[in-house]
Amino acid sequence: MGPDSSPSTLRDRLPAETESNTLGYGLVGGVVGIVLSAVPLSTLLGGLVAGYLEGGRFEDGLKAGAVAGVVMFVPFVFLFVLLLAFLGFGGAPAALGVFGAVALVFVAAYTVGFAVLGGYLGVYIRREL
Repeated sequence: MGPDSSPSTLRDRLPAETESNTLGYGLVGGVVGIVLSAVPLSTLLGGLVAGYLEGGRFEDGLKAGAVAGVVMFVPFVFLFVLLLAFLGFGGAPAALGVFGAVALVFVAAYTVGFAVLGGYLGVYIRREL
C-alpha cells in the first residue's frame, strides 16, 4: 500500500492557498445581517453569507457564523447602553434594569444562535452548489 491509498479528508484535499479568513467573513456576514435587519431572520441570512464565504469545513462555517452573530449583537448592546444612559442609570427602577439584562441575554441567544445555524447552512449550500 502506497501513500496514495490512505483515505483523505476534505481538509487534506484543500489547496494550500485557501487560508481561512473567518474573522473577515464573519464581519461581512455581520454587516449583511445588520443591513437586512428589517427582514425576518436576518441573523440567519448574515450567518449564511459568512458560512458560504468561509466554505471548507462545517466547523469553520460555525465559527464564521458565530463571529457574524457577535457583530450583529453589537448594535443591541449599544442601544441598551444608550437606553440606560437616557434613563439615568440610577433613576430607573431596578426591575427595569434586570428585565433589560434578561432581554439582552435572550437577544444574544437569538442573534448568535441563528447566525451559527446560518453559518452551518452556508457551508452546506456551498458544498452542494
